[in-house]
Amino acid sequence: MRLLSAITLTLLVSACASSKKTQPTAYDSNRPTPSRAETPNRPSDMSNRPRTAGSLNADPGASAPGASARPAGSPNARPTTPASGTPLTGGGNSASDYAVTAIKGKFLTVDSTATRVYLHIYTRQPDGKPIRNIDDFATRFLVNYVLYPDYNNRERLGYGNVPINAETMTVLGDYLVLNFEVKRPKDAVSAIMLTEITEVNSGRKALNDLQLRFQAPRVTDRFTLFDAQGRLPRLRNFVSRNDTVVIRDVNGTSKPLYGFRYKHEFDAASSPMNTGNRPVPKTLAVDSTLTVMTNQPFQLPKEGLYFFLEDTTDTYGLGLMVTDNRFPKLTRPEKLAKPVMYVSTSSEMNELGGASDAKKALDKYWLGLMSGNEDVARRTIRAYYNRVEEANRLFTTYKEGWKTDKGMIYIVLGPPDRVQRSRDREVWVYNRRANVSEINFTFNRKPNQFVDDHYELVRFAEYQPVWYPIVEAWRTGAIRD
Repeated sequence: MRLLSAITLTLLVSACASSKKTQPTAYDSNRPTPSRAETPNRPSDMSNRPRTAGSLNADPGASAPGASARPAGSPNARPTTPASGTPLTGGGNSASDYAVTAIKGKFLTVDSTATRVYLHIYTRQPDGKPIRNIDDFATRFLVNYVLYPDYNNRERLGYGNVPINAETMTVLGDYLVLNFEVKRPKDAVSAIMLTEITEVNSGRKALNDLQLRFQAPRVTDRFTLFDAQGRLPRLRNFVSRNDTVVIRDVNGTSKPLYGFRYKHEFDAASSPMNTGNRPVPKTLAVDSTLTVMTNQPFQLPKEGLYFFLEDTTDTYGLGLMVTDNRFPKLTRPEKLAKPVMYVSTSSEMNELGGASDAKKALDKYWLGLMSGNEDVARRTIRAYYNRVEEANRLFTTYKEGWKTDKGMIYIVLGPPDRVQRSRDREVWVYNRRANVSEINFTFNRKPNQFVDDHYELVRFAEYQPVWYPIVEAWRTGAIRD
């Protein structure tokens, strides 16, 4: 097989198109409310429409989204944690409880009879610190799983209890890594694995759903990114420049992967109310090529989007963003200025983009919004960029997490109160936002060469009465979480 010296790749999603000069911000106080005649046609699927429930006449400042993710376990909750790591939702946990606050999952095919599952488990003790001792976790939590044919089919294909010990669990920083093998049910091509992590004293459950494929045509079903020692999976789509990493499978197979680097500035998400035609997909020019061997450590010294294939004729591969060493935190003023587009007008963004001193311009921007009140500005800045950092950590795909549709909603509204999932759809439900008691945002999974978890928001002009008051709350310093 011959390594292509250069290729151009047309994305299957139009989100990659670049149009910086004309891209609308997610907020513009001068934008007129569209009349009924001006409102674009709606899809016939009414289930996608944003659903609201009752007016509360709430003050925008009082409707600020909550700061932290709530653990799962609400009686109404469906499986609640996407593989990309959306914080768990649901109600009822006290700060004095031991709790699982988030779960990220990934499977790798072992062979035709089994898969290996990896779960990153984020926890909280009553003192607010994560659990960093395996015995402590094993004493307080039970882990079991059930296999179903699909999200809407409750026929049990299999189930099991997961032992918690030094062989199955590892402490890694502020989270725990659990790994275990799942046998393929007879004749099953795929399955939905619903994992329950139960706190033994309270009985509260944290749920994670993961789609398993027992026939693994894609490279990402067999290979993923591991740490430098090849022991623990990263379960994320980004690494820092010059990090030592390994792409490996469960069996330690050694084979070449053909890599392509793209140096491209992807657009950020457009407004939830932007129902116009999406940009025409554009091609990405290859900046450079490389070859890496699986199961062997390597480094990527240049930032950008990397795409690894088993064969250069393949469509789908393993995408990986290489970032600066501070990511998911943003620190450089020129980078800090860009995410404020979700709460800014077009003229404000033009002024920030054209400034010769990005730091001074950004300070002036925030102080101007807060009428010169430095304390309020400082608290609002901290709250906003904490959301940006969390969006980068949770939702980075082939572009930074803050630029994705999920990242935009998360930054402005915070973590959802409830998440409803099906095979190719997520619905984020928010309670008590702006002047409504409930609003939902629907994300549809779309095919993407680089990642498995690319979702696009279903946009509607009807979001405007909810969106603008919350944005205005940011602009006046009413949101400080």
